[in-house]
Amino acid sequence: MLYAILCYHDEDFVGSWTKEQDAAVMKKLAVVQDKLTQQGRLGPVARLLPTTAATTLRKENPPLVLDGPYAETKEQLLGFYLVDCKDLDEALDVARDLGAANPGGAYEIRPVGQFMPGSAKP
Repeated sequence: MLYAILCYHDEDFVGSWTKEQDAAVMKKLAVVQDKLTQQGRLGPVARLLPTTAATTLRKENPPLVLDGPYAETKEQLLGFYLVDCKDLDEALDVARDLGAANPGGAYEIRPVGQFMPGSAKP
């Protein structure tokens, strides 16, 4: 089953990292990603741009488009992984590995109920 592992963190904190600090975290995450790739279990991985680049569509009548995410949260969604795992316990193991490589934040693990690979090319 595919699981989405959603990566949340304080965007201002992550944005304050130096290039060297960011590269060090990415290097640690690459170890986990490489392991999953070798096992044939890693799907798409995305690192989202800052929420300052977000646009929100409010479902009003008529719909309203606003600059920014307007999320009422202390942590922002910064990226996600799609991982093929046999069950939730295995998905939690992956999230623990990612968490050990990345200081702070939280990981939300959710089963993916519908999967369509799509046609977009990175």
